Amino acid sequence: MDILIIDNNVELCQVIAEYLNQQPGMRVVGQAYDGADGLQQMKDHQPDMVILDLAMPKIDGLGVLEHLQTQDQGKRPKIIVLTAFGRDEIMAKMLDLGVDRFLVKPFSVETLLLHIQELDGQASPAVPQGAPRRQRETLEADVTSLLMNMGVPSHFKGFSYLREAVVLCAAKGYLAGSLTKELYPTVARTFQTTPSGVEAAIRHAVSYAWDHGDRDYMKGICGAYQEQRVPTNSLVIACLVESLRAPGQLPQ
Repeated sequence: MDILIIDNNVELCQVIAEYLNQQPGMRVVGQAYDGADGLQQMKDHQPDMVILDLAMPKIDGLGVLEHLQTQDQGKRPKIIVLTAFGRDEIMAKMLDLGVDRFLVKPFSVETLLLHIQELDGQASPAVPQGAPRRQRETLEADVTSLLMNMGVPSHFKGFSYLREAVVLCAAKGYLAGSLTKELYPTVARTFQTTPSGVEAAIRHAVSYAWDHGDRDYMKGICGAYQEQRVPTNSLVIACLVESLRAPGQLPQ
């Protein structure tokens, strides 16, 4: 598999490239430090997968994605977006532009590798569709523990909705569908409520945990960039999924 890395953090590119080049069947064919060079290298190398940062000079990540939608660059690679932003509207926009996965910074190279392998069909998601009931129950128990550590009261509707959302995303891969178009409606059908009710209940649960629960624990899960404001629903869901994939990185 040929992989192109587009990120203005030179050191991060080098770390990712060195790690992926050690993996069987993977080759980093290029590293670009701005969006314009990234587009040119995509045209030159025709990679199978692109690891793309959003915040870059000349052309940012969204600009790269928009260009791919309107211009013929040859074969369309799988795209994993790296971002420190967790706003729902940004992630919905990325989905509309054809992103296959997104990975919230900070992340481990092991987690990145797992996403690459899943997209390439080399690894199974955390809980495949149709997984045995015991496996789903184990995952639900893990998510329950995370939510209780955050300080989300278990009697809140948002507790159950958030747990179900994380389980679904762990099974299908985050950005298998946008929150408003797929995830919220799916959770709503499970609990016989409305998508807007699911969104509001999760937001209330997250806000309550931020104000009255263990804020340091939430910062540990959501990242240092989430210092002084309540994390969005999408950021919390994505980071909880990543926490399940890399339990050794959970805050103590």
